[in-house]
Amino acid sequence: MDVLIFTTSVTEPEEVSEVTPLLTAVPAIKEWNFDLEDCDRILRVVSNNISPRFIEVLLQNAGFSCMELEY
Repeated sequence: MDVLIFTTSVTEPEEVSEVTPLLTAVPAIKEWNFDLEDCDRILRVVSNNISPRFIEVLLQNAGFSCMELEY
């Protein structure tokens, strides 16, 4: 399992609701969550062999910025 961490422009619970169907529709994503209290509005994704770029494009197509954080 891989844990990917992204900074996003998702700021509100309503916006999390907008991307929920997108993230839950990807079988390779096992778990995900947002930390809207963090200054980077973190998205954590637990997955099997999924490209960080795939997640970035998924959120960008929904109208949100999303960029992987190196850790």
